[in-house]
Amino acid sequence: MSDTLPQIRDFLEQTDHSFEILPCDPELADTAVFCDHYGIALENSANAILVRSKTGERKFVICVLLATDRLNTNHTVRKKMGARKVSFASADETRETTGMEIGGVTPLCLPDDLPIWIDDAVMQCDYVVLGGGNRTSKLKVDPRVLLLQPTTEVVVGLAKHSPPEQATDSG
Repeated sequence: MSDTLPQIRDFLEQTDHSFEILPCDPELADTAVFCDHYGIALENSANAILVRSKTGERKFVICVLLATDRLNTNHTVRKKMGARKVSFASADETRETTGMEIGGVTPLCLPDDLPIWIDDAVMQCDYVVLGGGNRTSKLKVDPRVLLLQPTTEVVVGLAKHSPPEQATDSG
């Protein structure tokens, strides 16, 4: 049986929101592959992507967007970060900053100094499926649980809403 990280399970159990921990074959953890294999709608799956500044002071932010959308890195994210250039963090930077592997990154229980920006479309879902903190689980949660994180901010225009065939798969 797959499980999320203990601190994530503890956090979820302390909320008033229902949740499910879904098992995931680690080879199928990337969002599009997971959704296809397990029959989960991309419209209810969210990616948590670590973005970093490339110039100036080194900054990181976790961006959460629906799997059907693309992150608006060159406009919304870059401007909000106050950086001239930004990029997706590498797998090593993601592991070092979040303690999680790409394919399992979740916006829950992250370091208190890491901003979490959530695209407003995520908040319109009845539920979202997120990384479970590892590549062997996913979390099915009410998106309102994301608002319980101390550094969370809902951002309008964080994502470019696009047809599913153009969606990114970074989380």
